[in-house]
Order: sequence, then C-alpha cells, then structure tokens
Amino acid sequence: MALIHFMVNRYLSYGSGPKRFPLVDVLQYALEFASSKPVCTSPVDDLGASAPSSGTLPAQTSPSTIEQQGPSSSDVPSTSPVQRSVIHKPFTQSRIPPDLPMHPAPRHITEEELSVLEGCLHRWRTEVENDTRDLQESISRIHRTIELMYFDKTMIQVPYRLHAVLVHEGQANAGHYWAYIYDHHQNRWMKYNDISVTKSTWEELERDSFGGYRNASAYCLMYINDKEQYLIEEEFNKETGQILVGMDTLPSDLRDYVKEDNKRFEKELEEWDAELAQKAQQEKLLSQIPRAPAPSPAPVQAGEPEYLEQPSRTDLSKHLKEDSVQAINKALAEQEDRGPEAIMDTSSDNASSQPAPNQRVVEVAIPDVGTFVIESEEGGYDDEVMLTPNMQGIIMAIGKARSVYDRCGPEAGFFKAIKLEYTRLLKLAQEDPPPECDYRLRHAIVYFIQNQAPKKIIERTLLEQFGDHNLSFDERCRNIMKVAQAKLEMIKPDEVNMEEYERWHQDYRNFRETTMFLMVGLEFFQKKSYMEALLYLIYAYQNNKELLSKGPYRGHDEELISHYRRECLLKLNEHAAALFESGDDQEVNNGLIIMNELIVPCLPLLLVDEMEEKDIVAVEDMRNRWCSYLGQEMEPNLQEKLTDFLPKLLDCSTEIKGFNDPPKLPSYSTHELCERYARIMLSLSRTPADGR
Repeated sequence: MALIHFMVNRYLSYGSGPKRFPLVDVLQYALEFASSKPVCTSPVDDLGASAPSSGTLPAQTSPSTIEQQGPSSSDVPSTSPVQRSVIHKPFTQSRIPPDLPMHPAPRHITEEELSVLEGCLHRWRTEVENDTRDLQESISRIHRTIELMYFDKTMIQVPYRLHAVLVHEGQANAGHYWAYIYDHHQNRWMKYNDISVTKSTWEELERDSFGGYRNASAYCLMYINDKEQYLIEEEFNKETGQILVGMDTLPSDLRDYVKEDNKRFEKELEEWDAELAQKAQQEKLLSQIPRAPAPSPAPVQAGEPEYLEQPSRTDLSKHLKEDSVQAINKALAEQEDRGPEAIMDTSSDNASSQPAPNQRVVEVAIPDVGTFVIESEEGGYDDEVMLTPNMQGIIMAIGKARSVYDRCGPEAGFFKAIKLEYTRLLKLAQEDPPPECDYRLRHAIVYFIQNQAPKKIIERTLLEQFGDHNLSFDERCRNIMKVAQAKLEMIKPDEVNMEEYERWHQDYRNFRETTMFLMVGLEFFQKKSYMEALLYLIYAYQNNKELLSKGPYRGHDEELISHYRRECLLKLNEHAAALFESGDDQEVNNGLIIMNELIVPCLPLLLVDEMEEKDIVAVEDMRNRWCSYLGQEMEPNLQEKLTDFLPKLLDCSTEIKGFNDPPKLPSYSTHELCERYARIMLSLSRTPADGR
C-alpha cells in the first residue's frame, strides 16, 4: 500500500524544484504552448510596435529631442521632460494593446514539428492518465479488500475483544515493561506496573501504545473469546453459590502449587526474622565491648563487579603471614604520618578483655599495611577481602587521612582519603613496570585510567570500593564507609550511564579472564603439557585480540601469546608425526587424532592474520612435514590414512572451525592471580626466547 501511494505521488507531484505539479498538467501546458500561434518577433519588438503614435508625447523624452523642436509660440517657458512625465496620465500608457498575444508562443515551428510534438504529448498525457488511474484503482481495490475481509463469514464466527496490552519503554537491549488489562467486573482498564496496580483509561492506554510518547509503545495485544463467559464473568461455587475470589478461582493443581509456595515463603520469613533477632542480640552484646566493635556480615552488594574485593574462597597463602613483620616495617618507613596500623589503634587496657560469645579473635596480616587483631562474628569477617590490593590502598589512605578526620569529621576525612588513593592509583597508571608487575591486575581503576575511561566511571568505582562493608571493623573506617555509601545513593541515574559503567567493568572482567587463560596456558607449557596449554592459549589469544581492538592498553602482549601458541602447535605436530612414523595402529590413530582435533582446527587462526609472517611459516613447516611422507614407502593402511588426512591439512580455507567450550578457570583471589602471573612471567624472562 505504501509503495503504491508513493508511485501515485510521483505522478501527482512532478518536478525537481521546490514547486511540484501533476505530470498530466505539465504535459497539457507544454501542448498548449506548442499549439499557440507562432510569433516571429521578440517580446521586446511586440512592445515597441504597440507604443504610442508620434502625436503623443512619450512619458520620458530625451533632452536632445526637445531641443530639435525649437522654441514654443507662447512666452511661457517650456517645462522640462521630467516635469511633463509627472503630470502625464499613467493609465493611458499601461493599457494592454489589443493585438498583443495572450500567451507565450514558440517563435519558429514548422507544421511537421508541431504534428510530431502534439502526437507525442497527446500520447504521453494519455499514458500518464492511464497509469495514475490504474494506481488509484489499485489503492481503492486494496481498501475494499481490507474492509470486506472483516465481513467475511469465516472471519466473524468467533467474536473477540481486546483483553490486555503489553507496553515496553526504552530500547531493544534494555527498558521497562508494564501491562494494561481490562477488568470486566469494574468495566475499566487497569495498569499493572511492577507492584503497582492502578486504575487507568483508554486515553492513557492509547497514548502509551501508539508510540511517540516517552519512547514507549505496545509490543503485544491479547484478545479473548467474547463467547467464553467464564473469562469475563464472575465464577460461583457450584455447591454454595458464593462468588469465587482469590485462589479459589484457580484450577486445583495451580491452587495447590500456590499454597505450597506460600508455605515455603512463610517459612523463609520466619527464618529471616529469627536471623535478624539473633543478629540484633549479637550487636547488643558487641556494643558493650570497649574494643573495636565487630563488623556486620559482609554481603556482596548487588550489581557489584566480582573483582571488587570479593573473596575467591581459597586458603590464605602461607608466605603472606610469614612476611607480615617485614611488610609492616616497610610500610612504617614509607608513611608520611603515623603508620596505617594506627587505624586499629586499641588501648593496652582492653587488650586482655575476653571476646563475647559467638565471637572469634582474628589476626589479619595485610601486606604493606600491618597486622591487626580484630574481633569478628563467627563466619562474618572475610579476611581474604582485607588482603586484596584495593583494600590495602583504602586502609592506607584512611590512615593517612586520620589527622583530617579527627580535626574536621568523617566527611572531610573521606575526601582526604579518596583523594590520596586516587593520586596513588594515578601514579601507578603512569608508571611503566616490567611484565611481572602489572598494576592493572591489582586495581581496576589503573586499568580504567590507562584506557581513558570516563571520569564518572572511575569516580563511581572508587566510591564503591570505599563503601565496601568489610571496612566496618573500625569506627573511623566505618564512618568513612557510610559517607561513601551516602555519596553513592546521591548519584542520580542520569549522572552515570550504567550501561557504559557495566561495559567497562565487563571489559575488565574479560581482561582478568584473558590473563587467567594466558597464565594457565603458560604454566602448562612449562610443564610440557602442550595439549592442555594449546586450548588455554587459543582462548587467550582470541580474547586478547578482541580487547586490543578497543585500545592498546586493553590487553597483553599479542606477540607473546602468539609465540607460545605457535610453539604449542609445532611441538604437537612433531609429536603427532613421531606417532605416525612408529607404524603402530594405536599410536598412528592417536597422532591423527591430535592433528584432526587440535592442529587442523587451529590452522585458520594462524592464517587469518596475514601480517603475522611467523605463523604462516609455521603452518608451511607443519604441512611440509606431512607432505614429505608422500615419497616414502609405507604400509597400505598408513598410505590410506595419510591420503584421507592430507586434504584436511592442506585446506587453505581461513574459516574458523568451532572449538569446544572454553576450559573452566579456577577461582583466584587478586593476590593469588598477581603472584602466579608474576612467577610465570619471571620464569619466562629467564628462559631463552627461542627466536621470539
């Protein structure tokens, strides 16, 4: 229908300029022009021929003409031509001459030319009229078909009525949903928006459903059979005759399910109330202890990125506790004010007090910060979180801001601490450390700064770190934590693009995941477990390539990953060739399995990037190794297997074949990840590069 309307409009609004006319009229005007009486003079000559006679003085006469006429017979001086033109009657000169042509006409046209032109214009005009009429008839025919469609007996056997309208507001990847449902008992539309159910009107439904308002529109219409009265009328109990309401209107199986679910929910509520009561009793007991109060349990905030100080549930490394004394001395030497261990400053008088029931005394040794003795609820303190680099930096910053906190209060202390921490992270981001000391793995904010993340993203991430519940072990830290949480709540939705925020944190999660793939792959490579190493290095390379496409500091050294991926393939190829040369059926099959399942699927990955010359050379070396068997004598069964295998190996296609799902990565804390990554990178620096 839209296409036909467009075609008709091209005929009815013809032209390339700002003004458009029907094409039929344009052809008619051209025909009238061609058929007008030919005029052999120019329009200027026509005007000259219709000028006044010699006895009539023109409105403007040149001075030379006046001089040639000589003096007047009257003694009154003659007036100038300008004066005479003023008193002349203008209407006698603007009268259209009777013999002037009414329409423009061609100057020269022969009878033959006029005959051809008239024939063409008549024919074109008829064609345009027919085409326009046909298109308009098609539009009318479609309209009639649509109108008659709903009068077809087969289409009106079952009456339907609109029952519900589902509306979406937002974009394709995110937004908000609500529904309008017609209440047949109240004879009005109801709006169901999350937990809110309100009365609505048809006007509101139309406004939200037809689009163009608040970026909302309907995406689903639900109709019900108007003949099925149980859908629109109240139900009655067959025995008692009473109106069924609530769950009584549900089918028996669904009603039983809802009742069971309600019972489970009530039980959860009772358990929750009991847990809150127990927690309140514990807090009351803790408030009577003069030493540092116990922290509240440390749940993970909803929506908080998994790498922001969340535990990995692995055991603490022994060397962290053994080196704690040296770490404390080093931290003391580096601090400007008192050491950060003053954060947990406790009086010696309270040192011997006994912990309350359900409490435990935790000795936390934080590298570069200090060793603290903290009373905590059983299972409620996560000392692994306290060992993360983010928490170390925050505790150190709060320790440095102690004087400002004591003098000006928690908010001033918070601003001082967050400024110190941001300055420290900015300095780390500007350094150029060796590969084994990658600050991006320790701090997400360093990764964001190096990749020029928006300032709002960095600020919110830093606020979330200062608002971590694990900081509630000390009054000063707890007060600063509350200030940070209050600042987070004050952030308006339009101030920080949460979709962009999640994308940046997802990129950082991908960076950590890529680091784990690389680290585990290199560890397997050093153990000469090349089959296991290859799969990890393949995913490390692919993920890293995607990261580097967004920026040079988004991933790791691409050449490093490419080298060890290539070395894995070459060593596996040598191993498979050796198995094939053994001649043993089992070993030959094992060698071909390695080639078919590992080597051949990986070749397109090496060939897809033509700029990597070393990968192309490696592929040619592997192919040449197997092609060298063609000229050798071997058993017929080996010859047959080689003939079946070689076409796969020599396939020049760069189509990426499907691999298995990525291997599952173990869960590492930030300290464990940094430690293992540093160890493997240091071992690589002591190993010959093998041409890398």
